[in-house]
Amino acid sequence: MQGSLILTPKGYYPWEAKDMASVTLDSLERITSLAGEIDLLLMGTGDNMAFLPKAIRVALEAENIAVDVMATGAAARTYNILLMEGRKVAAALIAVD
Repeated sequence: MQGSLILTPKGYYPWEAKDMASVTLDSLERITSLAGEIDLLLMGTGDNMAFLPKAIRVALEAENIAVDVMATGAAARTYNILLMEGRKVAAALIAVD
C-alpha cells in the first residue's frame, strides 16, 4: 500500500492527507471513532516535524486521546515499539516521497 495511512487496533486504512494542512478532524474520524480503545495517537507529519493545529489537538484530547507529533519515520518506529509493548496506540502517518 502506498500513500498516507491510518493504523488502529482494528486495522490499517488509506488516508487522504498529503501534508499537515490537509489534516482535519473529519479526516481522523477512524481515530476518534475508537475513543476508549486508543490512549495515544502518533501523528507522522512527513519528512519533517510540523505542528498539529490546536483545535485538532484539543478535540482529540477531549476524547482522552493524547497526541504525539513527529516526523513519519520516527512515528512509524515508535508505533511498532508501543504496539509490541501492548499499548493502546494508533498512528496517522503522512507519506514521505
